[in-house]
Amino acid sequence: MKSYDELAKDQAQRESSLLSKLVAEAGIEELTNFEAGLSGRQSEILFKITTEMEDTQEALSQVEALAQRLRRHLDKLKKLHQTLSK
Repeated sequence: MKSYDELAKDQAQRESSLLSKLVAEAGIEELTNFEAGLSGRQSEILFKITTEMEDTQEALSQVEALAQRLRRHLDKLKKLHQTLSK
């Protein structure tokens, strides 16, 4: 059984070999275009995540406000119940 260091070294060699093949086959210009495409997708994903975070925060705020209103209503009902039970 290979040690972790040996496995990591083998993996790094395979990745390096694959990258060399990609550079040789695709050329620098295509890799640059690929990188630009990745950058654009990253920006799009970050925008979607940010929007989802904002929507979730707004929904959470609405839920918290509703919970407060329900607590106040419950307190009023308890006081009314207590008053009428006397």
